[in-house]
Amino acid sequence: MPDQNKTLLLITASSQEIQRVRRSRVLNFQQITMPYLATFVPQHWKVLHVDEAIEPVDPNKKVNLVGITFHTPSAPHVYNLAENFRKQGIPVVLGGPHVTLMPDEAQTHADAIFIGEAENLWPQFLAEFATGKFEKRYRCIEPPSLDNVPMSQKELFHRQDHTAGILFASRGCNFKCDFCVPAVMYQSRVRKRSVESVAREYASFKGKVIIIWDDNIASDIPYAKTLFRALAPLRKWWSSQASIHAAYDDEFLKLAANSGCKQLFIGFESVSQASMDGVSKTFNRVEDYSKAIERIHSHGISVQAGIVFGFDHDCRSVFKETLDFLEKSGVQNATFNILTPFPGTPLFKRLDSEGRILTCDWSKYNGRTEVVFRPKNMSPKELLAGYQYANQRFYSLNSIFKRLSLSPVQLIWTLPLNLAYSLAFRYR
Repeated sequence: MPDQNKTLLLITASSQEIQRVRRSRVLNFQQITMPYLATFVPQHWKVLHVDEAIEPVDPNKKVNLVGITFHTPSAPHVYNLAENFRKQGIPVVLGGPHVTLMPDEAQTHADAIFIGEAENLWPQFLAEFATGKFEKRYRCIEPPSLDNVPMSQKELFHRQDHTAGILFASRGCNFKCDFCVPAVMYQSRVRKRSVESVAREYASFKGKVIIIWDDNIASDIPYAKTLFRALAPLRKWWSSQASIHAAYDDEFLKLAANSGCKQLFIGFESVSQASMDGVSKTFNRVEDYSKAIERIHSHGISVQAGIVFGFDHDCRSVFKETLDFLEKSGVQNATFNILTPFPGTPLFKRLDSEGRILTCDWSKYNGRTEVVFRPKNMSPKELLAGYQYANQRFYSLNSIFKRLSLSPVQLIWTLPLNLAYSLAFRYR
């Protein structure tokens, strides 16, 4: 007879430092890992979820087991949190991107760790935990199929992020960009849920605005087209991430728009072709960027550009050149990042071998307030200053007017969002 009184505390970790960094982002979407993994927990467990972006963890919470998922910049915070629970005799399980990148480090702070994707092994661990005998490491060898995966537990969503819901249709990306954590996490293998199950979960959200939390919604174009046809009758709005390949298929864009797509996040990364070639992202052809943006806009879909500064071919002129391009192209929104060589990625290994890693204090690996490596053609101080210039110029009133006048796609919500970012960067 199973113990009816076991309580599992799931934590979506976010350190105080990273929360301060993210305040300027305005939109911080719900993380779905823990609400999703909760569906695999046996019914006789009581499941609690704390999202630290919303509320702090009670360090004295009396539970039977703690599970924490986290990214690299929250690692020091999570290790302290884990130590506190373990001192009270409460076992701690760690998983998520940083654990997969640095398993030996994470192992010293946990009773058990999950390396890679967890859903195939999570039920096994819980069954073994009930017997008192479980492994210290659970490593995902074969990426799990996404056939028949359950819906996330909506009652464990806590963020008020201006959306009705978040779900995923596929996982992984076909490509192996040197700086990319998902390429390591998911072994560059794409898996897809059935279109029917995605549409069913999509329809289950009561509101209108949905985030499809895929690494690359364009990783399988035929699948995406079938999915868009299934979503269209539901008459909701959605946004997702896509590689630039999405812009080259008019049928993809037409079906996406008809199904409610209002924005695509495109990882342009750099306006330097040499930079793209240098980090194994050669499929990004800089000469095609303007046409790609124009094609997406022609279907009434706004563009959020993902931009990274600090590649080896970047010099001090890259900041102005990038902003000139974005303004000329009428891009509605942009997310700027400082190149960050996360441990375990090919980029980190190369920079480390060249003696260019400046610190292994993971709390500094946030891509926004710190430069953690030595750039090739500028100083760390110049890189940080250039990043700050890009944010302030892009979200200045002059730039907002220029960009949105050129491409007034989805103006009803892109204008208020731009103004919110303008205020955030002005008073940060």
